[in-house]
Amino acid sequence: MAEILPSILSADFTRLAEEIAKVEKAGISILHLDVMDGHFVPNLTIGPPVVSSIRKITKLKLDVHLMITDPDKYAPIFIEAGADQVSVHQEVCPHLDRTLRMIQSEGAKAGVVLNPSTPVATLADVLDVTDYVLIMSVNPGFGGQRFIPNALRKVRALDALRKESGLQFAIEIDGGVNLENLGDVVRAGVDWVVAGSLVFHSSDPEATVRQMQQLARQALTVSV
Repeated sequence: MAEILPSILSADFTRLAEEIAKVEKAGISILHLDVMDGHFVPNLTIGPPVVSSIRKITKLKLDVHLMITDPDKYAPIFIEAGADQVSVHQEVCPHLDRTLRMIQSEGAKAGVVLNPSTPVATLADVLDVTDYVLIMSVNPGFGGQRFIPNALRKVRALDALRKESGLQFAIEIDGGVNLENLGDVVRAGVDWVVAGSLVFHSSDPEATVRQMQQLARQALTVSV
């Protein structure tokens, strides 16, 4: 079944421990953390001290998405701070194979991210290296954006490549997923669904995650 990964980008940072505790109650296993540098994307978010603080209050796996221009420099720092898995953008990694292997050598799972305009074909030679692929279904930088439908085509293409090659990488999606399109996302082949605004801007984040989990289960019993 597809897993739901709440994204703290949309959480109340004045009550972050409480916000994380709410979604933990829904039985999630992975928490998504967006790191933005104001260069690669037009926004600034969190750094290693926040990741380190979160690591102290939860046993959830921390999925750190680096939307930064120098992931080779900072990935090891975030892993030391407590990241269990780190994803980097194809668009900023001239030596992507080396970057992914470096992350793995530091003890974390390595993921690669594709912006909406970046073709799946650019990953052909690293799919046997990466642990997961994150498809951006919005242009990165801000939460609360509208889902870009072409992301589903990219997910299906990745899922087909995964099956044809017998590889085991996970497929993650981030941006604009809601209760209406969640079923389509899961049926396309997504394993991990990131959700920020939908979860943390709801009146009951725990109930929203549970509803998403139920919809994800149901989606796999419905033929496309």
